[in-house]
Amino acid sequence: MEKTLPPIPAKRYFTIGEVGDLCGVKPHVLRYWEQEFTQLRPMKRRGNRRYYQHHEVLMIRRIRDLLYDQGFTISGARNKMQEILQTERDKKRHGEVMLDGVEVLELGDMELDDLEESAEDIPVVAEVYMEWQQVKKELLDIRELLMIEA
Repeated sequence: MEKTLPPIPAKRYFTIGEVGDLCGVKPHVLRYWEQEFTQLRPMKRRGNRRYYQHHEVLMIRRIRDLLYDQGFTISGARNKMQEILQTERDKKRHGEVMLDGVEVLELGDMELDDLEESAEDIPVVAEVYMEWQQVKKELLDIRELLMIEA
């Protein structure tokens, strides 16, 4: 019953409805998971509206995978999430980088053309490359605006 989830847009905050759509769960389920998984703490603003950040959307996708695809109970998924987060903390402490629960390829001195060629073969690199392209475009737009105003 694995469902393909849409890509997460490059935004800073997401509403509960957006997160529900991105993660394939209903908002009431997200509110329930907040009670069960202490790691999941969206920011609350006016009127107690929830705003989730990118890392929380990734965490919700992990929780969903554990519960719906791997068949964990809430208690089992809670323990597994604590284990996963501890492993990530340990890896960060030792200088390794994680992305969405998967080790990131060391890009090091890789040239942009090499990265672009690799992007076709490796989905993680493709996603990173697309995000990098978006950031680059935004920065060039900002630079152009600053040059016009100067």
